[in-house]
Amino acid sequence: MVIAVRSAWREVPPQQVHRFATLALAEVPSLAHEIFREIRHEYPQLPLILDESGEPRALVGIRQSLEHFVAHLTNGMDRPLVHPRVFQEFGRGEGIQGRSLDVLQAIYRLGVRLAWRRLAEIGQEVAIPAPAMYELAESGFEYLDGLVAESVRGYAEAAARQAGERLRMQRRLMDQLFAEPDHPLLTERARLLGWPLPERVAVAVLLRPDREAVAPAVADGILLDMECERPRLVVPDPEAPGRRELLARAAAGWSGAIGPAVPPLDAAKSLRWAASAVDLMERGLLPAGELLQCTEHTEALVLLPPGELIEDLTRRRLAPLAHCGPTHGRRLAETLLAWLETRGGAPEIATRLGVHPQTVRYRLRQIRELWDGELDDPDRRFELELVLRARRLRGELG
Repeated sequence: MVIAVRSAWREVPPQQVHRFATLALAEVPSLAHEIFREIRHEYPQLPLILDESGEPRALVGIRQSLEHFVAHLTNGMDRPLVHPRVFQEFGRGEGIQGRSLDVLQAIYRLGVRLAWRRLAEIGQEVAIPAPAMYELAESGFEYLDGLVAESVRGYAEAAARQAGERLRMQRRLMDQLFAEPDHPLLTERARLLGWPLPERVAVAVLLRPDREAVAPAVADGILLDMECERPRLVVPDPEAPGRRELLARAAAGWSGAIGPAVPPLDAAKSLRWAASAVDLMERGLLPAGELLQCTEHTEALVLLPPGELIEDLTRRRLAPLAHCGPTHGRRLAETLLAWLETRGGAPEIATRLGVHPQTVRYRLRQIRELWDGELDDPDRRFELELVLRARRLRGELG
């Protein structure tokens, strides 16, 4: 069952409503000027913006809103309102200037208060009943809400445009950093963005946890490009106290790596190392689930990326193990690596490997026989340690 809501305004005789609207429309020009003057008095800091005809846009908006509202009264206050679009422009202007909407809303409330004072006087002149005037006041505040909504829409649009333009400028700056940097151009793009060019930067490369992942909540000053398949960050002054911890918290839930700190003109080098570390993450050769520091994984980054070179060197230097069988060959390789790293005696190596010293002595004799005199050559020892460390990094040795 639908219960009809009684409207005091609709019960006012049409002739009386028409008389009220006629008087109100006649007052609109002078009332608009009065409201405009009061606003200029209360908020003298607001800029005076003129339209194409040289008339203040604020005055035009006030007049249009009054005319719209009065026209609304003659239709029983039940017709959907189309608010003047100029109020979107007001909100858009506040957004472009970087101000909040608080002052604008205060101005709207001031205008409604002044307008209501005059409408109440006209209501008394034509003997509009008090309940109908109360309903008119409620309608006025609803109308105010609509004006605010228009301004919020314009404000949001301006904010979105500015954010989009800033992101485009940020990506252009990052592209310049990663290309062959032209120092004057780089400085100019940084200036336009309001990004003080730091002495050193570090570049991070991220792996998306999923396609809909929320962007890391990085601090001001950190450049972020989410348009890449692998999002990238440029971190100014990465060695500043607390910077690493803040960045780790911002990137919580993301996997990635941050390259070494370099001068801005060498940002591409930091990017290359970070990308290389992320490649190793995807291959399962570096741990995922956090933001790794490349400088803490130098061994893996040096030995693992040039896979073909290391594999060829491994094939040649570990050829003596080819006929030892996989299990025994792995044990000999682990013993040889422990000896190369420590150059210690059997007891020390045995402790490292968790076996008996006599077992180590037996394996070392075999190793000497397999490699003959090569172990006396420092270059051969260096190459053997390289390939054995690479095998350990790949998880092929204990």
